[in-house]
Amino acid sequence: MHIGFIGLGNMGAPMARNLLKTGHRLSVCDLSAAAVAALAETGASACDSPAAVARSEAELIITMLPAAAHVKAVYLGEGGLLDQVRPGLLLIDSSTIDPLSAREVAAAARAHGNPMLDAPVSGGTAGAAAGSLTFMVGGAAEDFERARPILAAMGKNIVHCGDAGNGQVAKVANNLLLGISMIGAAEAMSLGVALGMDARVLAGVINSSSGRCWSSDTYNPFPGVLDDVPAARGYRGGFRSDLMLKDLGLASEAARQVGQPVFLGALAQQLYQIFVAQGHEALDFSAIIHLYNKDNHP
Repeated sequence: MHIGFIGLGNMGAPMARNLLKTGHRLSVCDLSAAAVAALAETGASACDSPAAVARSEAELIITMLPAAAHVKAVYLGEGGLLDQVRPGLLLIDSSTIDPLSAREVAAAARAHGNPMLDAPVSGGTAGAAAGSLTFMVGGAAEDFERARPILAAMGKNIVHCGDAGNGQVAKVANNLLLGISMIGAAEAMSLGVALGMDARVLAGVINSSSGRCWSSDTYNPFPGVLDDVPAARGYRGGFRSDLMLKDLGLASEAARQVGQPVFLGALAQQLYQIFVAQGHEALDFSAIIHLYNKDNHP
């Protein structure tokens, strides 16, 4: 299949490469000429704008963009996708944005005659490179089935979450819980070690007891507990703290829009805001444990 792909950042570029590896033809676009050139070297066709992607022979277009403002500009802006794309072509947005914005863009696409899915991902840059992402997909069931083989070239777990916007709902709710649980694991581990317990022994108790959670048993934030996690390599790699802050902000805004309280989510957002403001935005989000250090820095 000929696929248009817009957005070749840390997530989009490896996703696009996996599509090429499985035999699809790609027309690609990004603000970074270097990112476009790198994909062109592996067989993609370079385009200089989203409109050029829309005018290509692409049978389906995927976008992976930083924020809702970028998604709206690419789809709804003058000379954007919906100004140029032919009716009937399936659109998939894998950006992480708020659910109401996703629904707004999907409604505009439908009005233009284009089915659209929101399909944010979980799995980080490692999952994008390995083709093992989880896709949380919102949109019509028949469009989901059309997209499934394409998404399967980039991910291992493809979940239909319901109508338009529900993929973003699943992503926002999951990462809200992830941010809260990581802070909980950091607090519990820090307390136990401060009281004189060995970190590995404490983690073993938690992970075989009722406190067990992914943030403790798979991604423990305390150094020396697990190998091959960011805590074992100076909190480099993984899921950046500024991206966790972004997702917690999306959760807070979505909650505000529907009048739903998120007490712990609001606190988690403030803690990550402090951590990022201290200059640690590039560290993995598990580095939040350093707020519990007496010297208060990594």
